[in-house]
Amino acid sequence: MIINVKLVGLFQTGRFKQQDREYPIGIKVQDVIDDLQLPQQHFGIVLINGVHADINTLVTAGDHVVIMPVVDGG
Repeated sequence: MIINVKLVGLFQTGRFKQQDREYPIGIKVQDVIDDLQLPQQHFGIVLINGVHADINTLVTAGDHVVIMPVVDGG
C-alpha cells in the first residue's frame, strides 16, 4: 500500500520532506518510524490525515502521515 509521509524539522535531515512510500498492509506508525530510523528520543507528535495518533495506530492505504519531533523552547 502507498502512504504519504511528511517529516518535520530535524527528521528531514538526510531524509526527505515529503514522499509517497510503499508499506505492507497492517503496519503501525511505529513501523514507519523504525523504517525511517527516526531517533526515538526526539519523537513528538504524529498526525494521520490531520488527526492526532499514537505510535500503535494502524496506517491504511492513502493515509497522509506527518511525523514531528519534540519542540523545545522558551
